[in-house]
Amino acid sequence: MTILTALIAGGSLGGPGAIWHHIVSDFANITEPAALAAFGQVLMIDLLLAGDNAIVVGALAAGLPAKDRRKVILIGIGAALVLRIAFALAVTWLLGIVGLIFAGGLLLLWVAWKFWRELRENDNAGSPEVEGDEHSGLRSAKSFVGAAWAVAVADVSMSLDNVLGVAGAARAHPGILIVGLLLSVVLMGLAANVLARFIERYRWIAYLGLVVILYVACKMIYEGWIDPQLGIVSLF
Repeated sequence: MTILTALIAGGSLGGPGAIWHHIVSDFANITEPAALAAFGQVLMIDLLLAGDNAIVVGALAAGLPAKDRRKVILIGIGAALVLRIAFALAVTWLLGIVGLIFAGGLLLLWVAWKFWRELRENDNAGSPEVEGDEHSGLRSAKSFVGAAWAVAVADVSMSLDNVLGVAGAARAHPGILIVGLLLSVVLMGLAANVLARFIERYRWIAYLGLVVILYVACKMIYEGWIDPQLGIVSLF
């Protein structure tokens, strides 16, 4: 955690002192509607995407023998953890790319559609290691290499979506943004499978998360279009 905080300091968020100042400043005013809404959106995105990552990995590995299935799930969770750290470290650079906020919004729209499909479909082909992946609507891979490749592609997409979603929800609140990125890494590393089971048991949380992700996606698309410096309109 300390290492990640220090590395984030390499971006425009500043050094450790500035990072701490951002966190204290934002959470001292957490009862303000804008800050509270941003933190709520960040928390929901982190919880839902960490759980969904575990569900997707479990579903893709479901068709493999038990030994290989456990290996793929372990690789998938580990890769997602590393990717979230990498994208978190690069978030200030990522947010500086013209059009990326707009593209991130489109990616989150895809995530929202995928969530909706998962909530409506029942494939009954899950892995015993991850409860809830039988509802993913994904076809499991038939080989270890195929499963590992599918998991890698899924991890890149979901990790980028997670980081951009957190950044899009809390762009005006650097302290909440930092805490959200740290929280996404912790949840992915320690509680992904627990979250997957929790989301499966209480399906209303998934629907609430779907609404939050859809709102953040639309907000990112709008801001990513009209922003005079980083929006699509700046290209014309």
